[in-house]
Amino acid sequence: MKTTTCSFLIIISLLQLMAPVNTEETLDSVMKKLKEALSRLEHPPHIETKSLSCTSIKASGTLASCPPGMTATGCSCGFACGSWNVQNENICHCLCPIIDWTAARCCQLRK
Repeated sequence: MKTTTCSFLIIISLLQLMAPVNTEETLDSVMKKLKEALSRLEHPPHIETKSLSCTSIKASGTLASCPPGMTATGCSCGFACGSWNVQNENICHCLCPIIDWTAARCCQLRK
């Protein structure tokens, strides 16, 4: 019985010695890291802002093209035609058989 108890105490002592101890993580270092994280939240890195610039282009016929670098975001057609599509991301195409004008709303992101 004494041998078992003694062996058990030796095993427990060895396990305590094997347990990893992090001496680097003191309360001061934890507080320092926390303060650094909070300051990054208060002063985030510079984020580039962009603005949306839009214009309307009106043309006679079934097609209206946006200027280079701009994208068609919407179209409207004469004679109350509500059927249109956007071609190549920058051309409005009205699909009704009789159209006197087509308008394109053209936009781009600017720095």
